[in-house]
Amino acid sequence: QVQVVESGGGTVQAGGSLRLSCLVPGFTSNGCGMIGYRQAAGKQREGVSSINAIGNTNYAESAKGRFTISQDRAKDTVYLQMDSLAPEETAMYFCKTTISCGNSWGQGTQVTVSS
Repeated sequence: QVQVVESGGGTVQAGGSLRLSCLVPGFTSNGCGMIGYRQAAGKQREGVSSINAIGNTNYAESAKGRFTISQDRAKDTVYLQMDSLAPEETAMYFCKTTISCGNSWGQGTQVTVSS
C-alpha cells in the first residue's frame, strides 16, 4: 500500500490562496500520477486536478485558471496551488495515486474559505 500524506489545508478568506502538498514516498521511482479531489459536506466528491508521471496536467472547469498542480519528484511531492478561493470551495481535499501506484488515498486536509 502506497502511503499518501496531505498537508497545507487551513482557513483563508475569500480571494485568498493555499498550497496543498501530497507526499508519496516512492512517487518518483514508481512512476506515479496523482489526482486531487475535494468533498464538501453533504455533497459528492469531485475531481479537481491531476498530474501524470510525465507531468501532463488536467483541471476541472471550476479550477482552470486558478489552480496549478505541479510536482517535485526529488521530494516525491505533488503540490496544488489554489488561488482566488471562494467560500463554496470549502471542503476536505484529498490526494489519490493513480491505479498504477495502488490507487491509494490520503487522509485528507480541510480547506475552509471564509466570506
